[in-house]
Amino acid sequence: MAGETPSRKRRFGRHKPSQALQGGTGPAPDVTASAEHSAAVAPHGGAGEVERGRPASLEGAGQEGPPTRAPRLAAVRKGVRKGGDSAKAGLARTSASAKTGLGFLTDRMIEIAPRIPVRDLATLRRQFPGLTPEQLADKLIAGAAAATSTVGAGIGAAAMMPVPPAMPAELAAEILGVGMIELKLIAELYEVYGVRPAGSIVDRSTVYLASWSHERGIDVTKPATIDATMGGQFRRRLRQQIMKRMVRNLPNLVPFMIGATVGAVMNRRDTRKLADRIRQDLRSRQVPWDALPSLPPLEQHKDPLQAPELPPAQ
Repeated sequence: MAGETPSRKRRFGRHKPSQALQGGTGPAPDVTASAEHSAAVAPHGGAGEVERGRPASLEGAGQEGPPTRAPRLAAVRKGVRKGGDSAKAGLARTSASAKTGLGFLTDRMIEIAPRIPVRDLATLRRQFPGLTPEQLADKLIAGAAAATSTVGAGIGAAAMMPVPPAMPAELAAEILGVGMIELKLIAELYEVYGVRPAGSIVDRSTVYLASWSHERGIDVTKPATIDATMGGQFRRRLRQQIMKRMVRNLPNLVPFMIGATVGAVMNRRDTRKLADRIRQDLRSRQVPWDALPSLPPLEQHKDPLQAPELPPAQ
């Protein structure tokens, strides 16, 4: 009809404002329906997608993630803590065991030192007549090196088929055996160079132990030197020397007779090195034999050990 508006114009014409835009207080029916339709169509977890862009720490992820993730993280943390505590406890037990073993060896060395039979200068000159002090010292060092070499070879042969529980006992036996021979050598070198320590058998053995642990000769003519050596650091220094010897002797436990060869060579070398250092210190304070006053025979312990004699080198 001519007076009517075409259908195209009616379709795109401006609609009448809704009640909400006209000042009403309630939501428009069309808006409410649209919101309900969007909520129904939205997929599950859509609210979580809004939070996707926010940075989160590991702990936050464990708390906000799926329900199975938080218990797993808690179990991992608990396992790490338990493993750390177990490692600390193991280290503490190992350290305590090592300290106990070193303390036992230290006490044993202090106990046996006065019981080692030592030949005085008169006895040595009767056994090796016609030798000068240097020649006699050479003989004693050669004999001690041969004896400690034999001990090292014996321990290495015993470890041919290694049994781990027996290894600490084998190392302790070698330390004590070599220590006895070297302490005997040190005491007799003091006699050869005419610088016998004064005092009782315990006092002299303490000087010999200090020389062994410091790897040098102690000046017995200076009380201050002896007091500093015998102070509170004496046992600590002795433990350090024993620990160093144990570490050096570990290759002696290599099986298939390799340890026997290594032990023989290393013990011979270490004994000679120790003797050379102490000999150099004692030589600087040497008292000639013709200038020595008449000395009484060395006091011997009532229960001496059967320490090996130091034979001359062949």
